[in-house]
Amino acid sequence: MSLKSKVKSFFFLDDEYKEEEIIEEEETVKPSKNTPKQNIVSLQSVQKSSKVILMEPRVYAEAQEIADHLKSRRAVVVNLQRIQHEQAKRIIDFLSGTVYAIGGDIQKIGPNIFLCTPENVEVAGSISELIEE
Repeated sequence: MSLKSKVKSFFFLDDEYKEEEIIEEEETVKPSKNTPKQNIVSLQSVQKSSKVILMEPRVYAEAQEIADHLKSRRAVVVNLQRIQHEQAKRIIDFLSGTVYAIGGDIQKIGPNIFLCTPENVEVAGSISELIEE
């Protein structure tokens, strides 16, 4: 080898590259066993106790407190027998909007008594006396 070729090989790579063979190993996919998925519910996600709040508002301003209970996912029984008719109507309008916004339900369960429920509470059945009215 001449001095020129030695210097060239020292500073530059040879023009000929030895290509390394790359062998890709295919991942073997193990056949999955046909085990049914179990429906497991964490007990921590279930509320320990559900509460039903009883409210008897005397002024329209108390409607916000009722709405706060609904937003906290608690059912509320609202007795409007001790409030003026116009104020009671405004409260029901406000609660109807609140219940709609949270995906809940509002039902009349007696004269001037309403049950407001959030979406996590299901009410089954009806009171036949109210259907006849």
